[in-house]
Amino acid sequence: MPMVMVKTVGPVSPEARSELIERITVVMQEVLGKNPATTHVIIEEVAAENWGLGGKSVANIRDGK
Repeated sequence: MPMVMVKTVGPVSPEARSELIERITVVMQEVLGKNPATTHVIIEEVAAENWGLGGKSVANIRDGK
């Protein structure tokens, strides 16, 4: 039972979430031979204020601060 976790700064549209889940599942099958029926894909959306890069939050970077 493979599990793939994707963490990203949200928000992610429902359409993008669906496409990520579908395409990641296909890649797991093609590359590793994993059964799509047992492949779990978890997408965790993190608020920009809670994701840091280079000592700043992504929210501040986006705002030019």
